[in-house]
Amino acid sequence: MSYVRDVGALARKDLLLELRARDTLPAMLLFVAAVFVVFHFTLPGEPSRLETIGLLWVAILFTALLGLGRAFVPEREQRTMDGLVLAPCDRSAIWLAKSLATLAFLLAAEVVALPLYALFFHRVGVATVAAVLLADLGICGVGTFLGAMAVATRARDLLLPLLFLPLAMPIVVGAVGASVVSSPGRYLGFLALYDLLFAVICWASFEYVVAE
Repeated sequence: MSYVRDVGALARKDLLLELRARDTLPAMLLFVAAVFVVFHFTLPGEPSRLETIGLLWVAILFTALLGLGRAFVPEREQRTMDGLVLAPCDRSAIWLAKSLATLAFLLAAEVVALPLYALFFHRVGVATVAAVLLADLGICGVGTFLGAMAVATRARDLLLPLLFLPLAMPIVVGAVGASVVSSPGRYLGFLALYDLLFAVICWASFEYVVAE
């Protein structure tokens, strides 16, 4: 229960900082809306669902990357990362809290993204929504872990996309597959397995990442 309280306190801190500063969420909302508007006016004719579903995942992936790039910005700008690491709690709680806060921002952006996709292109099915939710868990968990690695480097803005995008490719494959096939269970199971595997890896190794 102490661990849960620590995670809750850290996640609440990030959410309150965002509500006061309004830096990350407005940028994500504007970006994802702009992406769909650009796609709508640049695609010729009536594109098929198979052609447009990839655009949905491109928009989600890069919107998430925008939020992940700012996950540790408050600690970096205010020089509080050392204090956060030295806090009397399990260091994996920092990763979990950051992941939950980023997940909240990404879900808020997708509340805008999915209706825009349905408005401009095609209806969003139940399988696509399930794939979005499972993909979000993997994106936020892996992205937060890599963001903690990149924040201490000089080329952090370049390093995070280079590390994140290759690891996100299985998420894109599983999510697109679940969105277009008639029986998405295999792809949804693949996404769930990816989430579980990387959640265990990130949770177990985050302490060593921030210590270094």
